[in-house]
Amino acid sequence: MNDDQERNTINCFRNRLRRLINVGPVLDMLQFLSDDQKELIRAKTRTEGDISAADLLLHEVITKEHSEGWFRELITALETAGCRHAANYMENNPPSPSKEFENDNCIKLIDLLKLSLVDMKTRDVCNSCYQRSLLTDEDRENIFAVNDQQGNKAGARLLLSRLVKKELGWYSEFLEALKETGHGMLARELQGEPLKGHETASGESDEPQALQDETKAVAPGGTEDFSARSHSPPRAFDLHSSQTSPSSAPSLEVQSLDSSMDTSDFLSSTDVSAGDLAKDLDLYKESNEEMETEQTADSPGPSVSDSEIVLHDYQMEVALPALEGKNIIICLPTGSGKTRVAVYITKQHLESRRRMGQPGKVVVLVNKVPLVEQHYKAEFGKFLKHQYSVERVSGDSQLKISFPQVIEKNDIIICTAQILENSLAKAKNGDEDGIKLSQFTLMVIDECHHTQKGGVYNHIMIRYLKQKHRNIGLLKEQKTPVPLPQILGLTASPGVGGAKNQQKAEEHILRICANLDAYTIKTKSLREELMAPYKCIASAPERKEDPFGDVIKGIMDEIHSHAELSPLCQPGTQNYEQWVVQKEQNAAKEDNPRVRVCAEHLRQYNEALHQSNTIRMSDAFSFLNKYYNEELKKKSSPDEDDVIQITDTERFLFRLFKDNKEHLQELTKNPQYENNTLATLKTKILQEFTSRTIARGIIFTKTRHSAIALSQWIRENPKFESVGVRASHLIGGGDQSVVKPMTSAEQKDVLNKFHEGEINVLIATTVAEEGLDIAQCNFVIRYCLVTNEIAMIQARGRGRAEDSSYTVVEEAGSGVAERESVNEYRETMMSKAIARVCTLCQEEYEKKTKEYQMQAIMEERVKVKKKQQKVMKKEDPSKVKFSCRSCNKPVCSGEDIEIIENMHHVNVTTAFRELFTVRENTSLQERFLDYEANGVIACKQCGQQWGSMMLYKSIECPCLHIKHFVVTYGSKKKDFRKWNELAIRFPSFSYLQHAEHIANNSDEEMGDME
Repeated sequence: MNDDQERNTINCFRNRLRRLINVGPVLDMLQFLSDDQKELIRAKTRTEGDISAADLLLHEVITKEHSEGWFRELITALETAGCRHAANYMENNPPSPSKEFENDNCIKLIDLLKLSLVDMKTRDVCNSCYQRSLLTDEDRENIFAVNDQQGNKAGARLLLSRLVKKELGWYSEFLEALKETGHGMLARELQGEPLKGHETASGESDEPQALQDETKAVAPGGTEDFSARSHSPPRAFDLHSSQTSPSSAPSLEVQSLDSSMDTSDFLSSTDVSAGDLAKDLDLYKESNEEMETEQTADSPGPSVSDSEIVLHDYQMEVALPALEGKNIIICLPTGSGKTRVAVYITKQHLESRRRMGQPGKVVVLVNKVPLVEQHYKAEFGKFLKHQYSVERVSGDSQLKISFPQVIEKNDIIICTAQILENSLAKAKNGDEDGIKLSQFTLMVIDECHHTQKGGVYNHIMIRYLKQKHRNIGLLKEQKTPVPLPQILGLTASPGVGGAKNQQKAEEHILRICANLDAYTIKTKSLREELMAPYKCIASAPERKEDPFGDVIKGIMDEIHSHAELSPLCQPGTQNYEQWVVQKEQNAAKEDNPRVRVCAEHLRQYNEALHQSNTIRMSDAFSFLNKYYNEELKKKSSPDEDDVIQITDTERFLFRLFKDNKEHLQELTKNPQYENNTLATLKTKILQEFTSRTIARGIIFTKTRHSAIALSQWIRENPKFESVGVRASHLIGGGDQSVVKPMTSAEQKDVLNKFHEGEINVLIATTVAEEGLDIAQCNFVIRYCLVTNEIAMIQARGRGRAEDSSYTVVEEAGSGVAERESVNEYRETMMSKAIARVCTLCQEEYEKKTKEYQMQAIMEERVKVKKKQQKVMKKEDPSKVKFSCRSCNKPVCSGEDIEIIENMHHVNVTTAFRELFTVRENTSLQERFLDYEANGVIACKQCGQQWGSMMLYKSIECPCLHIKHFVVTYGSKKKDFRKWNELAIRFPSFSYLQHAEHIANNSDEEMGDME
């Protein structure tokens, strides 16, 4: 390039260059600028900052004449100063637009999460970044100097400001640096990954009991029913709202892949004739006009009776491709009536099949047991049972006939997805009790965004896709293809799958479409139909004094010293939780009981710290006190002959809590030391109830314990009672924590009371975010809780009443508000991605989705092959040994293990019965199908829980939970959380053999008595 071209190139990229140049070190190496020019630029740095100084530097470079070779000197200075990214632009070698856009998004994420990032261990991260060549020697020295003089946060800010100016690729290296230095949680947040399975700080997962039973679903799902607000179309529902008012951000437009094609062409090639569909549309318009004068603001939807379904214009518009027989995904906001649309499509599907003399059969899949009954009562059963036979099946069902019989006898079956998957697997294995996808003509998948890797929906759809591609081969061979059902997916928010840029977000949407074999994704901006809730962030000031937390941290320090542990992060955080869990797992495998039991106790103290920051100190103290009381109970055997051993470490831990117990209890009586977030929450609740004629709302919180504690706090406070607050908690049903879960019946009872107004405030965990039919709320509060963008949209959508509000309550500096901003950013990305996918030409869309489908099929084949090879390598159960996780006592061999119903691992040997005691656990006394659990089994030697005592067809079977054992295979010890992680083929439980053995023994005993 000549001189003019070089100047033009710099001027062209000037706006970007001014943000990429590290002015100080660059100036030191430039000889073509005079000392006066340099001093002027340095002064600009001191008074206005680096960007203004870089702008002045570029001005001096472009407008002034310089000695020959100035351009190469400038490039060299930039490269030496660590500004290679800026040098690339100057050499007219910028990155591609997509990579440039991706880099900009990474910078934006860093900025959004800065409040969390500045708490990192700056020196450690700086050294790691330096070793990865992300920082120069001068960068490192400056960061260390600022860190020493102005503090860790100032050093962290300088580090981040240097990183964002680096060459492309810095972001992934920075993530690795964070992980390497013990900041895994920060790295996960930057990658957009939610806590696994809604894990909480205590490690508990708060999904309903259905998720714990393999006959039930594994991922949250849901449904919504539409609620009309007034005679005229309601106000807009914005998918993206600001903190101060309903948003005006871009929302989803009505777009479809078939928008450019003539609808009459579609009608001629489907099961529904053009005349029939036109007739349906005319009837719809006539009845809709009649309804406009009859509806009230509180009516449940635009239906005139329990048998007649009438849709709004936008609902009919998104339903059209499905009425033409196409596979589609309907993406509408929470509360817009997706389920009502599915009911209408189901009805039209069955009627069209009936008119043509063909059988029709519809299966409606959900992920939560309560949704089975909800869909039956509120939607499918309500509108269709007078014409068709509708039945529901779940783990809670009382039906005494097999699932294939239910399928055969009914037109519409509503069931949990896992029940269908189990039956499909049986058919593949040649079991007569199995069913095939070809038996259905329509499959409705609720909350279909869970059709991803590892999800039960995806297992079902992989079977579908395999058969679809086999059918292509059959057609080529002029053979009859196997019929497959039409697919209808429903979702309020497909999310972006952790994408950091627009391209990845679009790929995520396309993968969802491919997994569901969708012809299109139909969406609609409801700016004129639904009301977006008013949104605000309520920040509580940081706590000035925390003597309660200081005592707990002091106890933890003593435990650290006793176990010779050096934590990498601050107690009370999620990072600490992850660290201590890893220590416990490693200690169990290494047979180090001192570290293992200390890590377990540290985990409880860490949870107590978290609780003291979100709920009352007295609740945190109660949590610890209950834990230690339970541990002491475990050490006292119900049988006088059995003596449970207590180790020196356990004595130390019990004594440590006892010594501090009185002090902790005394501190809970000082209200001035309570956290400020509770006061902020109190103000917000009182504001909602004093500013509205009728108030009804949901408060979302992180753990079950906090939900129960907040409910109790509200009930005990007379101020709340005086304004009419009537609260209750709603938590999941899985027995995975010290908190007693709610049964399905208890959940229904609470929700019914909420519908009736007997309760007007629900304090709920993530169980209420998706799917459950919750009465119209006019306020939603997320209390110190942020997960991902899908959960945000779902929770916000619970505020369906007019003039509703959505509030995030946080402690200042906690990073909750920043993560909420990140979710809003991802929500905007999602909206744009859906709009982009909708505008793709049909050929390009089909090419991309087919590629993703083939990739999914191949991945599944490789996975199955690996699993088979793994099983073949470890096919002898006798080589596997189980020992107690706590005291390392040998328990049994793998050859003693048998499986009931492909999921429950039991040991019914006489030798094993001598090793455990049975304790009562009322939370397990709930009936399931052919078995029930009514007690826990625990090690006689140390009191460690091993599993539950299960009554299977009147035979008592000790059921083992693998997470309570250390598994030895060969010479290696391993730690497993689930049985499916252990690739060993255990034999099936022989009921007949064991029943005969018990009967024979009983006969012998009776003979002896005679």
